[in-house]
Amino acid sequence: MDEFQRDLSIVLERLDENAEERTRGKLKILKDRLVRLHGEKVVKINHSIMELVCAKHLILKGYEVNAEHLIEGGLICDLHGVKGYGTLIVEIETGFVPPEHALDPITYCKARIASKIARYSNYTNKFGLGTPPYYIMQIPPVFTKSPRNRSLKELEEIKNLCDTYYKNPPVSLDEIRNARLHAVYIIDVEEAAVKEMDPGTYSENTIHWRY
Repeated sequence: MDEFQRDLSIVLERLDENAEERTRGKLKILKDRLVRLHGEKVVKINHSIMELVCAKHLILKGYEVNAEHLIEGGLICDLHGVKGYGTLIVEIETGFVPPEHALDPITYCKARIASKIARYSNYTNKFGLGTPPYYIMQIPPVFTKSPRNRSLKELEEIKNLCDTYYKNPPVSLDEIRNARLHAVYIIDVEEAAVKEMDPGTYSENTIHWRY
């Protein structure tokens, strides 16, 4: 057993405590899928552990959950949930900054969050971001507003930000205008627990730079 599989197995044991057999079975399927994808060099450990912990939270809320799920537009989302006729996408953000952005980490992370909300939320009924307690996401305030309350100036500012880092394909004004962020999931790996927050509440209770 390699380190990836060992660590996922340890987290799965934590998640299985006090869980019903049906929930344990669904988590094992997700764990096996992540192990297989790691063998294909598609996923990494920190991200995968957070996916598994968040998946249990969604399963307990009645969602049928898949990890690394292909959606429209050729995008692969971290977690995809289906409940009744509704869908949910959750993108996990660890706060990782690649070396090439060592001199602009705040702007890079802000653009990454903005682009995730704009792109993915247009393919689902509900969209959420998952993050660890030790990383403060810089969520652009425009996404805590109703789409009808977003000014053209705000939309253009977000588009210019996204275009600096993401041009293939670029994020469109329509995607930004219609994007919605419905929930933030605080994922505590060590406690194998998730706290769900309203995006506005999350933004009000965290530090934001350059706003």
